[in-house]
Amino acid sequence: MRPHLLNPLLSLLFAPLFLLPLAARAQSFRAHDEGRSRRGRFMDESRIGEPEKNEVITVGSKPKLDLDVNAYADLQFAYFNYGENQNRANGSQKDSRLVFDTTRLVLELEAGLPEYGIEAEFEVEFEHGGAGAALELEYEEFGEFDTDVEKAGEALVEELYLTKKLGRNLEISVGRFYVAVGTLFADYRPTDYLGTIRSEAETRIIPNTWNDMGMQLRLDIPWGLRLTGQVVNGLDSTGFNSNTWVATGLQQRFELVRASDLAAVLRADVKRFAGFIFGVSAYYGGTTRNRPKPDLVKQCDDANPNVVAPCGYVSAPLFVADAHLSVNRGGWRAHAMVMYGHLGNAAAVSARNARLSNLLNVLRTPVSDNALTAWGELGYNIAPALGLDGNHRLEPYVRVDYMDSQFRPRAELFDNPRFERTVYTVGTSYTLAGLAVIKLDFGQRRMGSSAFRPENSLRMSTGFVY
Repeated sequence: MRPHLLNPLLSLLFAPLFLLPLAARAQSFRAHDEGRSRRGRFMDESRIGEPEKNEVITVGSKPKLDLDVNAYADLQFAYFNYGENQNRANGSQKDSRLVFDTTRLVLELEAGLPEYGIEAEFEVEFEHGGAGAALELEYEEFGEFDTDVEKAGEALVEELYLTKKLGRNLEISVGRFYVAVGTLFADYRPTDYLGTIRSEAETRIIPNTWNDMGMQLRLDIPWGLRLTGQVVNGLDSTGFNSNTWVATGLQQRFELVRASDLAAVLRADVKRFAGFIFGVSAYYGGTTRNRPKPDLVKQCDDANPNVVAPCGYVSAPLFVADAHLSVNRGGWRAHAMVMYGHLGNAAAVSARNARLSNLLNVLRTPVSDNALTAWGELGYNIAPALGLDGNHRLEPYVRVDYMDSQFRPRAELFDNPRFERTVYTVGTSYTLAGLAVIKLDFGQRRMGSSAFRPENSLRMSTGFVY
């Protein structure tokens, strides 16, 4: 690595020291108190429907609206010693490049009617500061895909839902929300994880902060078990490929999305033990009927030309299951997850995707029947040993990400070792009062064969959570 690039980046590791005078005036901060969950915000449930003391209720008056505004942001500065083209016989070429990224700015608004047990939540994410575009399917132009550039910057509505409390421990939500799979369902803010980026093992296999429209039920069992059940829109199998498996199957390319194939999600989290959360989740849903065109259909001799898919669709169900763990106790913080996925009729999906239009802008490489991924990170807060108070967390950490998007594929699909990747990361994270964070880490990615050149990266990130 070139010294003129390495030295300035390494010096950023000591940037937290310049924050110490400011931290002396910081007040203790708790990101989430015990009376409020990440996925809902209600006052004392036992008093729902009761007026406040000395409060006069006027017939026809508007109920009191409880508003809360939150935000978080993430900026990335990275150095890579390899080229962007990884599809080469010996892996990426040697290179020396810097990349700056305005990764995300997320604004959250929560509005609640405590006396009715109702809450609405809205979350919009601005990514990368890039230009946005939408695809339209124009049947007047022989069914071709037409690109319509209509936005100055890319903005995604990740959450927009209404929640109703049904008693003390049960609630129902309708709208757009996070799909209850993996660790990013709950731990997605920069202060929630130790690495400079979200787990590559998770975001390379399933959609990053997977969100979709549907209905959700959540039940809290008093002795420490939370059950989450969802019915959500399924994925679009035209986005499946060798490199990212089903991660790019989330329907975001069109103004309107198809919802002919739905999916069911069930998640169980044990929260009985202080500082420990562990559980499992499972996802099952179709992917065929959400394709932009009805092009993955069965063939038959007596097909009715006036009926779409007269002989039915080729089934391509997706199953994903994971086990996850989160630890935040004493000075220790850790996350871990293992996930397995299976796609039915992956060969038929791959054969049809190979003939997709170039204008759809998807990778047309074959998708594997199975995928396997696992990751874990562990850090320890050394701030007390340095004489810093509770407003400071200085956490050296290690992380390992493993992903194989072609895990035990069908016999006719070559098991390419390029798609089996392991990333080893060491770094340090500094958090001030739970609000501001700065991180620095070094990572090395290794492929499933020694024939591929290892890929090194040095990253720094900074962000805030409010």
